[in-house]
Parts: sequence; structure tokens; C-alpha cells
Amino acid sequence: MSQSYQVIARRYRPRQFSELVGQEHIVKTLTNAIESGRIGHAYLFVGPRGTGKTTVARLLAKALNAKGGPCVRPDDNDEISQSIMNGSCMDVVEIDGASNRSIEEIRKLREDCQYAPAQCTYKIYIIDEVHSLTQEAFNALLKTLEEPPAHVKFIFATTEAHKVLGTITSRCQRFEFRPIPEKLIAQHLAEIAQKEDISASPEALRAIARLANGGMRDAQSILDQMISFCGRSIEVSDVIGVYGLASESQIESLISKMAHGDYSAVVKAVEELADGGGDLYRALCDMQLYLRNALISSFSDGGCDFGGRRLSSEQIMRMLDVLQGAERGLKSGLSEKANFEVALLKAVEQSRARAINTLIKELDNLAHAPAEVQKKNRPTASGNIDRIRGICARVCARSGAFR
Repeated sequence: MSQSYQVIARRYRPRQFSELVGQEHIVKTLTNAIESGRIGHAYLFVGPRGTGKTTVARLLAKALNAKGGPCVRPDDNDEISQSIMNGSCMDVVEIDGASNRSIEEIRKLREDCQYAPAQCTYKIYIIDEVHSLTQEAFNALLKTLEEPPAHVKFIFATTEAHKVLGTITSRCQRFEFRPIPEKLIAQHLAEIAQKEDISASPEALRAIARLANGGMRDAQSILDQMISFCGRSIEVSDVIGVYGLASESQIESLISKMAHGDYSAVVKAVEELADGGGDLYRALCDMQLYLRNALISSFSDGGCDFGGRRLSSEQIMRMLDVLQGAERGLKSGLSEKANFEVALLKAVEQSRARAINTLIKELDNLAHAPAEVQKKNRPTASGNIDRIRGICARVCARSGAFR
């Protein structure tokens, strides 16, 4: 019988701190603590899924139980190191907080803590999704967590830190795992593709990294799926086709139509995107990212061009604000497509509305200009300013969208 296939996410799981991608601040802190002997008794790892929390927990357990004492670079071929990394070490206990959340499990853990480790230097408890524990279970853990036996270490991992009791958090050293930048994910995927003898275009790897939302494990799982779909050659069109991504050119074209205020073109572009099986929620997120980058560049340039139409920083900001507000309610209501269309059209209206408010400010500035400027523009300046200001104010008052 042939050996079962091991997925890329498991096969390329880091085995040393130096192999971890995108969490340099955590690696530096933990390695310094191990080398200086300042090892805490409880750690809390917080961050999005797939960013390395459980992996670092195992690496820390492996380093603390290394042969010859705590070591930053333990031998990968050591029997204990191998058993820790594959989850079979009896002194490194991994507990799923979601399915072992009651007070009975915690009481049993407290009893087991009193016994010395059988193989290792330390007995280490890794509790994943610790926020799922009940209030009673948290309370039962408090005393043991504050003053554990010398041979016991706790490592907690969670994606929802706000649900962990403050009394638990205050007894732990907290580490924040950040979403991994797309550039680093794409670089790591390129290394994996080379080792797997897979031809993947840089654009395809960037698209996969964009889909992963900062999670390396998600990116590796997507790459695994794309290899199954495409074979030995992966192009960006394959990724877009499988996951319904809007291409970079589609996002750019859609925002350009919005900048020009071409409502019918916007609706038609949304129709084409939906008919092609595009993920509208992902498209909305990509549009926000595109506008954010445009907003940042507009601060230094005084604006940004979108297909020949220049928008100010204020206009881009208001457009971005509408798209961010529509993200939560996109999948509710009449239909996702209709909600998406309305969100884009509202964003267009908001970007244009700001121009009227800006005009009023400019008119006010002109009205309060030095006397010689007003004299130069008489007799039309004073009367026209008041008349135009009144018209603009009435237009703004009639529209609830204008602020």
C-alpha cells in the first residue's frame, strides 16, 4: 500500500525558529528569553488563524526540552524533538479548548500537573482556542496558572483575545501574531513551488497570497489545491477562475468608472463580474485595498488619477468610507449583487458630494479675502458669492447623504 500523501502545510511546517516567516518580533523575544534563562511559566499567543501560533508553541516546547537543557536550535533528529513536533510526546500535552472546555477537564489537568515529566525536562500544556473555556474552567485554572509547579509551563493560543478573562491574561506573557504580509507569503510560496518542481507565475503566487488574508497555512492549502487543479504549471488565470477573484485590471477599471461617475458603466461592470462567477465580497475588499493605496499616494501628490479623472484625497476618503461601511451588510438584504451595486453607486455619490462642500469652503474663503481682492472682483464678487453659497447650501440640505 502506498504511503499516504502529506499536505504542503504539514510538510513545510517550520522545525526551527529561524524558519518562521513574518513573526520576527516573536522569534527574537523567545530566543533571547531562552538564551538568557528568563523563561516564563505561562504564555498567551494571540492572532489570526494560520499565522503560526501552534507552530511556535511546539517550537518553544521543543527548545525547552532540548537535549542538554533549553536550546534555541535543538537537534531535529533527536527522538524527543521529533515526538514533540509530530504531537506524540507524552509530556507535551495539546488540548483543544473548544472540545475540552468544562471544569472537569481543567480539574484533571490540575491533578496531572503535580506529577513530574516522564521523558522531558518540562511538562508543557498547549491549550488551543483557550477563549472557548467556560467561566468555571477559567476560575479553576487561575491558582495553578499563577503558581504552577517548577516543571510545568502553559502555552495558550487564541484568535479572540477579548474573550479571555483579564485575570488569565494578566498571569501570562502575551505575544501578538501579526497577519503575514502578502510579499513574504508570495516569496515563501515561490520557495515551496521550486522545491516541489512546480512552475507558478509571480502573479499567480501574489493572487494566492492575497486570498490568504495574512495566513501562511491558508496560502499553503490554496497552493496545494491549485497544484491538484493545474498540475505542474499555475497561472494567475487559473487562480482567478477557481476562486472567483476579480483581476487587478478589473478592479482598476471598475474604480476608474466610479471616479468618472459613469453609473451605467459601473452597473454593467458589476454584471459582468457576477456573471463570470466573481466573488463580490472579495472584490469589495480588493477595491478597498486599491483605494487605500491611492489615498496614501494622494497625500503627497495632492490627489490621484483614475483613468484620466483626478480625485482629491477627500473624495477618495469618502469613497473608501462607503465601501468599508458596506462590507458587513453585503450578504444580507435583497441580494449580494444588488447590495454590491448600491454600495458602489453610493460611493460615487459621496465622492461627488464632497466637491460641493469644498466649494462652499472656497467661497467662504473668498468672501473673507482682503479688501483689495474683493475690490478687484467687484461688482460681481459679493452678490455672486452669496447667491452661489445659497444654492449650494440648499442642494446639500435636500440630500441626506451630504455632510
